[in-house]
Formats: sequence, C-alpha cells, structure tokens
Amino acid sequence: MNRAQLKANIFSKKSVLCVGLDTDLTKIPAHLLKEEDPVFAFNKAIIDATKDQAVSYKINTAFYEAQGLKGWISMEKTLNYIPKDIFTIADAKRGDIGNTSEQYARTFFHTYPFDSVTVAPYMGSDSVQPFLKFEDKWAIVLGLTSNAGSADFQLQPSGDELMYQKVLKTVASWGTPENIMFVIGATRKEQLQEVRALLPHHFFLVPGVGTQGGDVDTVCRNTMNEDGGVLINVSRGIIYVANDESFADKAHDAAVQYQKEMSVFF
Repeated sequence: MNRAQLKANIFSKKSVLCVGLDTDLTKIPAHLLKEEDPVFAFNKAIIDATKDQAVSYKINTAFYEAQGLKGWISMEKTLNYIPKDIFTIADAKRGDIGNTSEQYARTFFHTYPFDSVTVAPYMGSDSVQPFLKFEDKWAIVLGLTSNAGSADFQLQPSGDELMYQKVLKTVASWGTPENIMFVIGATRKEQLQEVRALLPHHFFLVPGVGTQGGDVDTVCRNTMNEDGGVLINVSRGIIYVANDESFADKAHDAAVQYQKEMSVFF
C-alpha cells in the first residue's frame, strides 16, 4: 500500500486506529477453543467488528510463531482475511544484515504479503535497506519506545544529542517518508512534539494508548500532520475488553469510541 492509499483511507474513515491482533490462546473466550482454529476464529470476529473504524491491523508475530506451524497458518489466514484497503503490519521486529535481512523482507513482503514490517536498526543501514527495495512496502523502524529499558540506550547521550534522536535522523536518510515509518511510544508525551518537529513528514506507529497509559488526544495533537501521519495502535483495549460471547460486540464499541476521539482532528 502506498502513502496516498493509506492517507485516503485515514481521511475517509476519519480515523488513525490500528488494531493490534496480539492473540493469546490463554486470553480468548473459552467457547472459541472448540473451533478448529481458535486463533483465526477470534481474529475473524475482531476484524468483522472493527474494520469500519480501523485503518490498520498489526499482527504481533510472536503470538503466532509460539504456536509453531499452526500459528503460522492462523497468521496467514488472518492476513488474507483483512480487507485489502486496510494497512497491514507484521510486528516482527526483525534486525539482521545481508542475505538474512533479505530473506526476512521476502518472508513478510512476498510469502506473507504484509504492507509493512517492524525493524530494529541497531545493526545499521544494511539491516534496514533490504526492506526498502520493495515497491509500496514499508519498514517501520524502532525509534523511541515506551518500555522502561529504553533508557538503557535510547535516552543516552550520543555526542550532542540523545541516541534516539541520532537513530531517527540517520534512519530517515536511508529512505523516504514513502517507505519508512517509526515506532514512537505514546507514553513519551514530553517527546512527541519534539519528534514530530524532527520528522515532519514521516508516519509514526504509536503503541501504548489505552492499557499502557497513553491517550488519543495527546498523541493526535502532537503527532498528526497533513496526511494523518500517525497510526495509533490499541491491542488489549479493544480485543480483550470482554472474555465471553459478547467479546466482538464489546470490541466494536471500543473501536467506535476510539474512532470518535480521533475524528475531531479531521
């Protein structure tokens, strides 16, 4: 999916909602465990319930890889079920070099045709460049995350700037706002405006809204640009609102509420 297509969907729905499909077999409603593929049954219901509000779905591959072959099959079925006009993210956080990185890119852009994949930049340009060779595909690079351990490296000085600032500026130079996005944690409220000023045209994938403490208003006010410019990911705050047969209806209600909060910025 290219930038113009993503922008069109954002403005059509007046939404920047990304629904995270971090589907855990131990957390889905018990009645679904009777299904042949419980994970896909859960995801299908969530997609049906939220597709009118969501402009993106993020599949956290760890939850699928942990299930072995069954998990990969569930992931592929889920990816294929997502409407083609909705942006898809493989949250795989790959980070390697050379032929290995090329194979990771092929995995998530060809074998499993996601629109984007999350990438760790620690090994440098040759860990990101292979993902930038595919037309209308995106590398979503870890920039400033909201976990406590981010202080170990991201917030440390690197010359006259902080490490995350150096990473953002350097990685941005490897591609364009048409093929690189950045992960920016929603709970980094004091840095959101600063990061947007540093990168005025790039899209940001922003996790951490809802259960983790971030809020839609703060993120939108400080990060949205002329193209929308942000995908706000909500996982637990939508998919696990209820744990009974009402789970899809409750997920729909939560998605509608998030979209309503976002719509005032259009």
